[in-house]
Amino acid sequence: MGHPAPTDVTAVSRRARIALPLMAVVLLAATVASLAVGRYQLDIPLLLQTLQALPRLVGQLLDGQTPALDNAELVVFKMRLPRVLGAILIGGSLGLAGAAFQGMFRNPMVSPDLLGASAGAGFAAACAMLVSAPVIVITGSAFLGGCAAVFLTYAISLAVGRGTPGITVLVLSGVVIGALFQACVSITKYVADPYSQLPGITFFLMGGLSSITWRDILTLLVPLAVGAFVLFLLRWRINLLALKDEEAQSLGMDTNRVRLVVILCATLITAVSVAVGGMIGWVGLVIPHFMRMLVGPDHRRLLPASLFGGALYLVVMDDLARALFAMEIPIGILTALVGAPVFLLLLLRYRGGWS
Repeated sequence: MGHPAPTDVTAVSRRARIALPLMAVVLLAATVASLAVGRYQLDIPLLLQTLQALPRLVGQLLDGQTPALDNAELVVFKMRLPRVLGAILIGGSLGLAGAAFQGMFRNPMVSPDLLGASAGAGFAAACAMLVSAPVIVITGSAFLGGCAAVFLTYAISLAVGRGTPGITVLVLSGVVIGALFQACVSITKYVADPYSQLPGITFFLMGGLSSITWRDILTLLVPLAVGAFVLFLLRWRINLLALKDEEAQSLGMDTNRVRLVVILCATLITAVSVAVGGMIGWVGLVIPHFMRMLVGPDHRRLLPASLFGGALYLVVMDDLARALFAMEIPIGILTALVGAPVFLLLLLRYRGGWS
């Protein structure tokens, strides 16, 4: 798992104490800057003036009034702010889920994508969209599909590895399950109505934040808060999962129960993110790995660092998706363009070191 040498522990701890508050400040600055990015030009003075109207608008909403918005307020509060908040919640959730999966499986090479969670959630969500199900049904279906994919991957790796799921077997099992669910997604697209259903499913699978609304933010908040809260409560137990099961059990921990809870929580936040933002891959692989190099392998620091890092990463990627070309690029394409080369570098770094 890339543990630092004993002489580096103090330096890593010092970096962690500095890195977490610094990342929070940078994320806040990136959030404000992102509100100015887009086709409608907003300079910083106008943006700050517009943000000052937020308390007034909230007060009007609480009084049951419909706020009258000028052009800048309409762009910021109805279009860009929910989009940026969606990027923060989804990016942070995927980074957190990736760190939890990597800690549970004792290897920095696994992620929700490689374990099939994203593909399973995407297939289930696409099926729900195929029958025009409400948002809550789409979210629940994505969760069940993600859980099914992860459990299938882990069960196959256990069977093939004879009770010891090595990383190579685990990754290959995830590739198989992911390919299976991707084939099921193709079937869903094939049977979808080419005019009313297929475009929506296609754009959903490419990932994007352009259509996020305040209702989507509310849909994200509760399950993400619950899943993240439980993972933070289990952060020191995830550290113990790095030990052999016999050693962890000798310390009084029920490893099977902890793994089950971690899988459920990490899959929940992955599935909800997929249900709202579509298939945004590679965040759960890339971000925890770099956060581990920054703050060390201790999940008491790694989980919040992955949360902040994933949020910041997706905010920046969304800004690039909006600003690089005249037409917006689906954010899932950008994250794949960045994540695939990084994964190749990880393959080269860990060659010969897998079990």
